[in-house]
Amino acid sequence: MSDPNAELMREENPSTVSESMVIIRSRALRDRVVEAVLPPLVALLVSIVVGDLLILAVGQSPGAVYRLMLEGTWGNAYGFAQVLYKSTTLICTGLAVAVGLRAGLFNIGAEGQLAAGGLAAALVGLALPAGTSALIAVPLCTVGALVAGGAVGFVPGALRAKWGAHEVITTIMLNFIVLALLSWLISTRLRVPETLHTQVIRAGALPRLSAAWSGFHGSAANGSIAIVLCAAVILGWYLFRTRGGFELRAVGLQPEAAENAGISVGRTWIRALTISGALAGLGGINFVLGYEHYYEEGFATGAGFLGIAVALVGRSNPLGVVLAALFFATLSQGGLAINALVPKQMVDALQGVVILAMAASVPEVRRLLARSRGKR
Repeated sequence: MSDPNAELMREENPSTVSESMVIIRSRALRDRVVEAVLPPLVALLVSIVVGDLLILAVGQSPGAVYRLMLEGTWGNAYGFAQVLYKSTTLICTGLAVAVGLRAGLFNIGAEGQLAAGGLAAALVGLALPAGTSALIAVPLCTVGALVAGGAVGFVPGALRAKWGAHEVITTIMLNFIVLALLSWLISTRLRVPETLHTQVIRAGALPRLSAAWSGFHGSAANGSIAIVLCAAVILGWYLFRTRGGFELRAVGLQPEAAENAGISVGRTWIRALTISGALAGLGGINFVLGYEHYYEEGFATGAGFLGIAVALVGRSNPLGVVLAALFFATLSQGGLAINALVPKQMVDALQGVVILAMAASVPEVRRLLARSRGKR
């Protein structure tokens, strides 16, 4: 039963109601920002502290090691270009995992999808006549990578939607199947003799960034970074500005409620894992079209699983994934720069620390926010 005094107050003071709504919305926005930003910051601080302890344990100065790491990455053109190159593939695998997580699915198969995309891009580049215009060849090779990765991602999506097969199991198993099949194709049908790679593509090669800036000379950074960043922007628009993205996020938050609202959960799962696989496959162009200009067995090793860390640290947000990919690429390249002072394996340990700190800080931040809301 409504309170007559409250109704009278709202009629006499409509501005008070508007101010209250503004306050509520501002608090909700603040909570969302805190929940998005605080866990990565906590993970970063924890990794710095643990890194200090590890560096001190080997008898080195943390300040000197961190300074050398920054100088070897963001402090010079070549190091920065290598960070861009390594982050390009990680952005793709991170986005692939992020799309799955947004839909409530855990895609562990990004490595196989990445390799499939790389081989498809190479095969299209080999099939095109030599001298084909880059305006035609690059899009065709890119579409080939997207289609191949999407096809591999479609399989676990269909298995989950039709028969309830858990995507973690099916994507892990598909990794073994896809990588073994590609290895057989390379070793028996497609490789150059005495090597484990295909012939050099005849069309579709992307230019190195060193062509635009001589300071990048010798680095593997190439034009695929622009394509991948465009993919991240498009994905952000799709997730947060389209009905399909809304349905995907709704299914990830509460599939039963989404089903009751008329959303087909099964079709959404299939669409999510197909998009996820396509994004992972897109990462193959970084190596195949931009770096070596051929497919080589094993080029995708580790990138798929590191993409899980990128997606978690980036909070499954396209912008966060890009920033997290740059962070992990900096650690990877920085490990080479500091190898003269400390073991490179220390960087691998720090990556694990970041992931653990991130996993622990997210529920704690949510608990503190819930407590603060209860006190209001």
